[in-house]
Amino acid sequence: MALSIALLLSLSAVLALWLLWAWAWDCSGWTRSRGRDLELEGFGSRALLVTAHPDDEAMFFAPTLLGLTRLKYQVSLLCFSAGNYYNQGEIRKRELLQSCDVLGIPPSTALSACLTLVWLSPQVVTFDIGGVSGHANHIALYFAVRALHQTGKKRKTLFFLLLISPLRLWCSVLTLESVNVLRKYMSILDLPFTRLQTHDVLFVLNIREAEQARKAMFCHNSQLLWFRRIYLFFSRYMAINSLNFL
Repeated sequence: MALSIALLLSLSAVLALWLLWAWAWDCSGWTRSRGRDLELEGFGSRALLVTAHPDDEAMFFAPTLLGLTRLKYQVSLLCFSAGNYYNQGEIRKRELLQSCDVLGIPPSTALSACLTLVWLSPQVVTFDIGGVSGHANHIALYFAVRALHQTGKKRKTLFFLLLISPLRLWCSVLTLESVNVLRKYMSILDLPFTRLQTHDVLFVLNIREAEQARKAMFCHNSQLLWFRRIYLFFSRYMAINSLNFL
């Protein structure tokens, strides 16, 4: 009797998870914004994604990149390292350009931090204070962008990287929300919990776009260790991005 009840409960749990999974994907493929209409601001508007490493754009920001592309934004990427820690810099640069191509970012707009002049776009996207994975470089980017943004709001002249000309940060900054480990690895099943939260912007990929995001990550072949392959199928960041304005 006890075994039958346990089996029934297990089957019920599996059915409930399947229904939740099916519902979540059925509700996918949309964008929600609060306070600002990103859809109206699209159609040629520029957006800049600021990342720390090659593969960040695919591992964490694919829903944002594909969502902005869906809204007709012209998206550029600024990556602050070549990933040369293990002398793989040239390989990772090529992988980054391939990933950008899959995600709809023209290779000519995938910028390197060594450029002499970088013009920031009206919309900037980067990590939040948690850095998603807690990586020190992710968190450092958040503090750097926040400092520049706050200085820009005070209307002070800035010099960014190796700028020859002064740059004023007349832009808004979106930061990618970090969630706890349990939610991080619920994939699309995190959508009900995400929708209950308050966010400024929410991007959710549909099944076709989620496959596109995985394809972009597969471009980073040198980084596809076994745990990253698991990440591809279980991380919410491959399907869901919730963001907030600074």
